[in-house]
Amino acid sequence: MTTATTIRCIIVDDEPAAHYVLANYINQDPFLELVHQCYNGVEALEYLQTHMADLMFLDIDMPGLSGMDLLKKLKQRPKTVLTTAYSEFALESYEYGVMDYLLKPIFHPRFKKAIKRYLELSDASPAELQAEISGTITVKVDSDNIEIELASILYAQSYGNYVKIFTQKRYYLASITTNDLEHLLPSGNFMRAHKSFIIALDKVDEVHKDHVVIKRTDIPIGITYRRELAEKLQR
Repeated sequence: MTTATTIRCIIVDDEPAAHYVLANYINQDPFLELVHQCYNGVEALEYLQTHMADLMFLDIDMPGLSGMDLLKKLKQRPKTVLTTAYSEFALESYEYGVMDYLLKPIFHPRFKKAIKRYLELSDASPAELQAEISGTITVKVDSDNIEIELASILYAQSYGNYVKIFTQKRYYLASITTNDLEHLLPSGNFMRAHKSFIIALDKVDEVHKDHVVIKRTDIPIGITYRRELAEKLQR
């Protein structure tokens, strides 16, 4: 019987082995309740149109209606954890409110981390979870040392032997390498999204498969950075 503290879970996956693993993990946690299991997207869509679920473990690659297609069709989505053997869909899924993704094979410690993230997101708003940015960095612009507030930085772009640092009011052409700038910036708030770009994570307006948008500017995402970026944006 569902109580006020029970998290109602649904598994959507076409692989019986995945159901076995996830159901076992769910049943080990007294605060989780497995309320339904679906083996394709169509079945899940029909179920969720008439039933409530708090947390959905969703496979991406399913015949008929894929996991991504299911998310697009749902008007009211449970908080969702993707379960997949592939990480390339992680950034696209961010557009649909996916809170985490588990790469198969799924191990219990990583499953517990996803549940912890669900609890954190349930108890606090994204703004409360967002680490505050404070302080400044000092860079050389022309022959002067300029202090730039971290909170004002949108992104930085390599520009020959310089780096353009774009802020909310203007940009600075700084005499610094992209690697050195990356080391100056706090890793919890900034990250390399491409060999030529560093972005402020809290300034990202849109996320797409191969680029992000900050203040109407498309910034490419390098293949080697996609997984890390997806993880940081979903924290």
